[in-house]
Amino acid sequence: MSRFVVNGGRVLCGSVEVQGSKNSALPLLAATILTQGENVLYNCPALSDVDAALRILRFTGCRAEQYRSTVLVSSDSLNRSDIPDELMREMRGSVIFLGALLARFGRAQLGFPGGCELGPRPIDMHLSALRKLGADIRERHGVLDCTAPEGLHGAKLSLSFPSVGATENIILAAVTADGTTTLTNAAREPEICDLCEFLNKSGARIWGAGEGTIVIDGVKELHAVEHTVIPDRIVAATLMSAAAATGSEITLTGVIQSHLGAVISAFDEMGCEIHSSGGELEFKAPSRLSPPQTIRTMPYPGFPTDAQAPLMAATCLCEGTSVFVENIFENRYRHVDELTRLGSDIKVNGRVAVVKGVRRLYGAAVEAQELRGAAGLIVAALAAEGRSEVSGICYLERGYERFEQVLCSLGADVYKV
Repeated sequence: MSRFVVNGGRVLCGSVEVQGSKNSALPLLAATILTQGENVLYNCPALSDVDAALRILRFTGCRAEQYRSTVLVSSDSLNRSDIPDELMREMRGSVIFLGALLARFGRAQLGFPGGCELGPRPIDMHLSALRKLGADIRERHGVLDCTAPEGLHGAKLSLSFPSVGATENIILAAVTADGTTTLTNAAREPEICDLCEFLNKSGARIWGAGEGTIVIDGVKELHAVEHTVIPDRIVAATLMSAAAATGSEITLTGVIQSHLGAVISAFDEMGCEIHSSGGELEFKAPSRLSPPQTIRTMPYPGFPTDAQAPLMAATCLCEGTSVFVENIFENRYRHVDELTRLGSDIKVNGRVAVVKGVRRLYGAAVEAQELRGAAGLIVAALAAEGRSEVSGICYLERGYERFEQVLCSLGADVYKV
């Protein structure tokens, strides 16, 4: 198993371009199933999750290739509506292919998705909505057998929670359905807007992306387009956390400031100076961080749960006490025990974590157990005195492209073994 060796204590400096968004690329790849012709996706990150999505596309008969940050996908030769269990288990986002396959074929057969174990993430909302759109869904021996005997049709839907995955699946299923679908309490994340922009360029009729209510008028067919994936706001938040933890000054390019509102507010409270203009974000950390007000993870535009672990790593060195309340996933503090190995002082009680700032962290061997926790451990290791080894890098590579090279370009001493 791969691991990162981090010789900490170095101040970072320089400029780096933020990669394309993993959480946007995956639903965009699923959406190519609905189009005729060859799609071109630019700024698509080279990640293990993206590779898994491309293998799913190839299994179903699509032609799908990645050349650095450019992906070409044609679904003209699509000939299968099933996805084997071993491909489904590789990532949580694989469930997004359900709505697209059902819309394209009127049937889909797939297992339950895998991915990081962050506590219960039921797909009940996905299935309930698809049933209201006309799908007949049955579970047989751990396999979802889905058909739409009379085709999919529009419906009025309301989510009990603004689930990103459920919102994406509904959009993909409804975009070529017969009639109009109205979805209330929809997720408002930038990745939803990116998906809808891609589909509208393809000929879809979608209104309200980024708002609480989305209206979709079904169309007969969609065509292939060229599209640029939005920058990854969680990677940007991670790099900002690394700069904060190490007292550094860096510049991020290719970012969209409006996607980082809650994150920027937290760093403002910590005493960091942030200036953004024209897709560039200049970040300067103080010599000692102040604790932010209570960080509560919430659906967008609130503070993102995916940025919680990297920010917590930075707050370990604050001059004072920070409080985190995790409202999205109940098992998202799996990085805490490993942070304490580096010298942090963190107490967890249910969904609340209290971080008492320390003067310094010390290098140690730690093990990541999920994607964002891995990023948090690397942030802490960058700030720690001495040598750290971070194992479980397979999780990190699901969402961070060549992260050791990115950090080294900023002056960090990190290498992969």
